[in-house]
Amino acid sequence: MLRKWRQRVTVTDLVVWGIGLIIGIGVIYGTIETLRSEKYTLENWFDLMIRGLAQGGVYALIAMGYTLVYGVLKMINFAHSEVFMSGPFTAVFLAQYLDSIGLMDQSPILYVLLLGILSMVVSSGIAIILERVAYRPLRGAPRLIPLITAIGASFFLQYTFRGFYGSGVQAYPLPEVFSQSIPIGNFRIFVTQIIVIAGALIMMMILYGIVQYTKIGKAMRAVSEDKEISALMGIDVDRVIVFTFMLGGASAGAAGILYAIIFPVVNFFMGFIPGLKAFTAAVLGGIGSVPGAFLGGVLLGLIESIGPNLFLDGLGIPAPYQLKDAIAFAILVFILIFRPTGILGERMTQAKA
Repeated sequence: MLRKWRQRVTVTDLVVWGIGLIIGIGVIYGTIETLRSEKYTLENWFDLMIRGLAQGGVYALIAMGYTLVYGVLKMINFAHSEVFMSGPFTAVFLAQYLDSIGLMDQSPILYVLLLGILSMVVSSGIAIILERVAYRPLRGAPRLIPLITAIGASFFLQYTFRGFYGSGVQAYPLPEVFSQSIPIGNFRIFVTQIIVIAGALIMMMILYGIVQYTKIGKAMRAVSEDKEISALMGIDVDRVIVFTFMLGGASAGAAGILYAIIFPVVNFFMGFIPGLKAFTAAVLGGIGSVPGAFLGGVLLGLIESIGPNLFLDGLGIPAPYQLKDAIAFAILVFILIFRPTGILGERMTQAKA
């Protein structure tokens, strides 16, 4: 028994487990000290939770694009962050025009819907072009080649939009009503947070319904299982793949508008960090799983929002919220090491078997 254990466990494994144990002890100790200090009130924790749900909803919608493409093509579309960027960076000019004619404050709901439609159309179009030009010719190539192509396409899209729209930051005008808050008992929640959380939930339900309960969704699930058999059964594989990219692009475009409501500035580089975090969310939930993308996005948003204050404040770290990105990417590293299938990935594997 001991000999088998020594053969399976390497020095690297021991080092990784040791680092994980140290981090775990630090997190537990920091959490206990933070709660004992009573520095944060219940209202503070509620505000952090709502903020985390809003951010997590955005991450979940972006993660949908990663998980859908991976489910069908078994590849990571690292250009998806620029698909996310393209929608809101284009819609900002419509937002500024609608503000100039007074429609924004007259009808805030119509304003958001128009921006969302344009953003989804642009992001879907970019995703379809990306599939047709960059990925389809390489569909039979080794997996490393499409991955390198995706990274190249990401840079190409970044600097293409920089050339079209400039390198400066564009500000999103928001209706005045969005800055208001609504009392809920002893707590208050901002209108922007309600819109983002509700919008993310609605979009996720629509996307899940399409994948699970429509004919094209059934075809997507069949293609993800076996492309050759699906083609023999009469499914147009190319059409299904294009629809998958379009659906992922629409999800990213909707996420872009919701993201702009929370952080009302856009530029050509805005997709990089949210894209990496959404990829983390997809891996955390189980990449290839639609419910996993939603679960991973919400969990990551909550951990990113609550974690710095809860874990690090008790350790005496100044300005712990500045380390929220480090926490998010540390989660990605440890998930890849200890559970690469994600939270729901193993259950999916067993169901397929």
